[in-house]
Amino acid sequence: MSSPHDLIWVSDRAALQGDLPEWVASQWRPALPLVVRRDVDAGGRVPVGVRGLRRDLRAAGWVDPRHIRRIVSPEMLSDPARLLASPYISQPPLQAALQLAQQAWPWSWGITGSAGYALATEVPVLRDSSDLDLLIRSHRPLDNTELLRWQTFISQLPCRVDTQIGTPRGGFALTEWLREGRVMLKTPHGPLLTDQPWSAE
Repeated sequence: MSSPHDLIWVSDRAALQGDLPEWVASQWRPALPLVVRRDVDAGGRVPVGVRGLRRDLRAAGWVDPRHIRRIVSPEMLSDPARLLASPYISQPPLQAALQLAQQAWPWSWGITGSAGYALATEVPVLRDSSDLDLLIRSHRPLDNTELLRWQTFISQLPCRVDTQIGTPRGGFALTEWLREGRVMLKTPHGPLLTDQPWSAE
């Protein structure tokens, strides 16, 4: 079962459905993963995003879950052994991730965005100026003291770091939560302003 931010590989080109732009045919192939996104399909298809070679090339499509042959979660990508084995370990985003992985945290966390894609595929999408995008998934509210400790630590890392918190209802930016106490929650049905991102209000 896949979740938002997971990387999935499908069996063949025909598995990727939807009203896709022309560049997808030349820049995506089944050897490359698709990124699970938030959306709802009455037929049970999995909503996915396609990455192009340029940062501005992104497309939304759908995949029948029967065609998924491999899933890599963001949490699998934060394993120190995987980080150290990456050809991009010398770049600031992966150096930052490695420092984070050497600390003890009360939750598991994962790597998304360009750093996660580079770790999973070895496709050279990382730049020295790239951000490090992180994900913490939790089914229950997290301790604010620990979240502040995390935020203080990542603010000292050698690149810009953004953390998203994933809940059963959707995802939100950690900085917004710590600053405001309420967030714009990204849900499968659209954005929702709430101060209860974990509850089924």
